[in-house]
Amino acid sequence: MKIFAALESGGCCWSCWTAPLGSMGDGWPGGSISFGGPIVTAGGLVFTAAALDPHLRAFNVETGEEVWAAVLPASAQATPMTYEWNGKQFVVICAGSHGKMKSQMGDAVIAFGL
Repeated sequence: MKIFAALESGGCCWSCWTAPLGSMGDGWPGGSISFGGPIVTAGGLVFTAAALDPHLRAFNVETGEEVWAAVLPASAQATPMTYEWNGKQFVVICAGSHGKMKSQMGDAVIAFGL
């Protein structure tokens, strides 16, 4: 179970996510150990690419529902970042993998417009 505390009010926004984070591989049940942290946008999206599989995912901060995912050229296993340029917000992730995990290695830096 994951708990998110609202910093301004001290209240709880949601108490658990039912969507698993990624996969450890083909034939494994849903869910993966986490290799990085999430970021949260002002629009209520939680972005994470910390799973072993090569995906960047967005979850609804209120419900925990996965609302978007993109396949990356390699596992990211990293914390995304966000920036604004010319009035548009972007989420960026480095997809380089993790040598000890024997996942697909890469050297991509990918930006997604929101």
